[in-house]
Amino acid sequence: MEYANLLLEKNGAVAVLTINRPKALNALNSDTLSELSTALDELGRDSGVKVVILTGSGEKAFVAGADISQMKDFNCLEGRRFAQLGQAVFRKLELMPQPVIAAINGFALGGGCELAMACDIRIAGENAKFGQPEVTLGLTAGFGGTQRLPRLVGTGIASELLFTGDIIDANEAYRIGLVNKVYPLETLMEEAQKLAKRIAGRAPVAVQLSKSAIQRGANMDLDSAQAYEAEVFGLTLSTQDQTEGCSAFLEKRKPVFEGK
Repeated sequence: MEYANLLLEKNGAVAVLTINRPKALNALNSDTLSELSTALDELGRDSGVKVVILTGSGEKAFVAGADISQMKDFNCLEGRRFAQLGQAVFRKLELMPQPVIAAINGFALGGGCELAMACDIRIAGENAKFGQPEVTLGLTAGFGGTQRLPRLVGTGIASELLFTGDIIDANEAYRIGLVNKVYPLETLMEEAQKLAKRIAGRAPVAVQLSKSAIQRGANMDLDSAQAYEAEVFGLTLSTQDQTEGCSAFLEKRKPVFEGK
């Protein structure tokens, strides 16, 4: 499928999904969010894709935020619908089968930071900037920022960022646990590909069930989450990949996983 605001490239087991509105610093408008939802459905159905890398076009921005030029004239109901659209798409990203790596190549502000937080793993270029600056515009975060940021970095740090609208650099984002690694911009996508290929080389069903346990368990009490984990663990024992993986370990050879 052709997209007006996205680029989708599949190369073997790894897909690269790029927000492609460089003149608008890849800002998210309704059309882009709708396209992103469609692309996530396409990727989720593709059993050949084991890992997704999400990034932005150009060297200035991952996603600079929601499109203020579209939002500024919203009334209350339109604003709520826009927030609900973004929340639904980001939740779809969070719950899609494949792990998603955010390769953050510049500004990740407002909706861009919220998009990155919906990914499973975040790596950043040294030029990346992060923040939830909505309060400087008289707004609140609307695409999950008030919920995911405290879960990732703790309530105190999240509150400071959400209340001040301050923007932080990649090293500070790493220090507070918002990103996993920081790389020179010129090597960011290479490092993202390396990580994606390493994950893609593991047993696909086990990886996807691990993601499910992480994402769903995060919103359960510990007893319920561990019960879900036990079910997931039991499911892996019915897979050919588990038989292959354990046999390869005992035979001291590299496993060949088929995702079955």
